[in-house]
Amino acid sequence: MTCGFGTRIKGAQIHHGSLRDRRFAGLGRLQGPIVFGASKPVLHRSSLLTTTGFQSDTHVNQRQISCPQTKQTLLRLIQTQYLCQHPVTKQLTLLQSWANQCLASAVVCLSCIALLVTSPADTAEARTHLTQDEISITELFRENTPSVVFITNLASRRDAYTLDMLEIPQGAGSGLIWDLSGHIVTNYHVIRGASELQVTLTGGAEHPAKIVGYDEDRDVAVLQLITTEGEPPLLHPTKLGDSAELLVGQKVFAIGNPFGLDHTLTSGIISGTGREISSGNTGRPIQDVIQTDAAINPGNSGGPLLDSDGNLIGINTAIYSPSGANSGVGFAIPVDIVRSSVDQIIRFGRVIRPILGISFAPDQSSEQLGVQGILVLDARKGGPAWKSGIKGTSRDKYGRLVLGDIITALNGKRVRTASDLYKLLDKCSIGDKVDMEVLRENNKEHIAITLESSSSLPAPQAPAEPHKSRSSPTP
Repeated sequence: MTCGFGTRIKGAQIHHGSLRDRRFAGLGRLQGPIVFGASKPVLHRSSLLTTTGFQSDTHVNQRQISCPQTKQTLLRLIQTQYLCQHPVTKQLTLLQSWANQCLASAVVCLSCIALLVTSPADTAEARTHLTQDEISITELFRENTPSVVFITNLASRRDAYTLDMLEIPQGAGSGLIWDLSGHIVTNYHVIRGASELQVTLTGGAEHPAKIVGYDEDRDVAVLQLITTEGEPPLLHPTKLGDSAELLVGQKVFAIGNPFGLDHTLTSGIISGTGREISSGNTGRPIQDVIQTDAAINPGNSGGPLLDSDGNLIGINTAIYSPSGANSGVGFAIPVDIVRSSVDQIIRFGRVIRPILGISFAPDQSSEQLGVQGILVLDARKGGPAWKSGIKGTSRDKYGRLVLGDIITALNGKRVRTASDLYKLLDKCSIGDKVDMEVLRENNKEHIAITLESSSSLPAPQAPAEPHKSRSSPTP
């Protein structure tokens, strides 16, 4: 046997990996390793025999090795060792390694470019595997969160020991940015009794605010951000929707600051429309209120109620709950009513409505007196009712109570409670002439009254905590 560089082995000769004889007669008598040229020993006979399935003794049986698999295995081993030591092979190996590194770098670069051109929504979907509905909700929250603010109601109190005046937070709620002029809309009961107000925008920027005006009957208030000199804050007004065509079962979302936890999102459906609740400030009914099962808790008041497109359809205002926490029945003032009040407040500083100019007894007192209708307590001097001759309740010279006129109908519509009267007045306009049916000394009379504007009432100043009165507010 002859190796590629002249080493002879009896019975076979190898040229660059080609086998010319099928016999390995004298292999067992070789001493030491098989050597290729001047290279270092690379393959011991004992390891070769072990690989090919023979025993690892120094001597092998003097038989011909005719197994084809054994010859092929030996050929591969010798061929590999020879080629690995060849200079040309080494250069080719280095070249191949460099090419592999370049290819790997190109793959990394292409991957980075693919990540850069991928849209954020696609990246988020690929990473978190969100459903289409979840993607829509997260986008709605991300787009509308900058429109929601946190309002802190500060009241001035005098320290009992130092006699210093302190500003103490007495309440908090939510609000929404109405326009780019810095108007903030919230519930009146959120800012009631405040000496100062602080508005916190998304990102933590805090700004003082002043009261532009409010509508106690609709529980709506408008604030104006007070910004210091410098760059004004970046405002994101809320997108206004329409509450006239809402359907029960429609999906809604509420964003607010319940219990001081800023920018909390809850979802639900519209569980009822056309509800009526009484204003917690004046007792006047608020009609067409939206009922929802979206979680509304203390601190959500004044925050937006949104539809699936992120449009404002109502302002969260109240919940029905014996415990004060969410019980699945929440109420929101429709955006159509809110828009009407806000537009007048921004324009005139107050809400202008047609009024009669009377004050009347609460429904409970009328029931105790056995009166079926609205008992007039007073007709304000110079007002529409006073001009038409409406008489209020008084006392005679002996101190006995003399009941005033009792309103039983308006424009032919039966009036039994204050809610009935308010509903009828809401359908009228300033300057309208109405036919009022009254019961006076057991006689029914019809009196014509021309409704006047409520602008004659004093402009609202800083809202104070209302005291309890035996009479209802002037309609």
